[in-house]
Amino acid sequence: MNEANSSGALLSSFRLRPFPMRLDLFLKVSRLCPRRTLAQELCDAGFVLLNGRPAKSAHAVKAGDEISIRRRDREIVARVLKMPPTRNVSRRDADQLVEIVSERTIGPTDT
Repeated sequence: MNEANSSGALLSSFRLRPFPMRLDLFLKVSRLCPRRTLAQELCDAGFVLLNGRPAKSAHAVKAGDEISIRRRDREIVARVLKMPPTRNVSRRDADQLVEIVSERTIGPTDT
């Protein structure tokens, strides 16, 4: 019984610690992208930059990174403030993960 308590304590302390997270999963959890598959497609197409460089969906994200996402009609630049402690984050907590640095609308002639 003592082992169960000690392993439970270890497990709970592990869950509270931020862990490395894939870029596509972070985009979904932070609600910068509505779905993980969309985040993967944007990364594969080269529309997601991590610290100014094109990033693959499996790239690890850490606090302080700058993420730029370009979509058809807008571009968002966000700074990662902190990593989520778990893979499931409420909407209220998701807003605290990133800071929107800039957001601009892209016209048909902008490149």
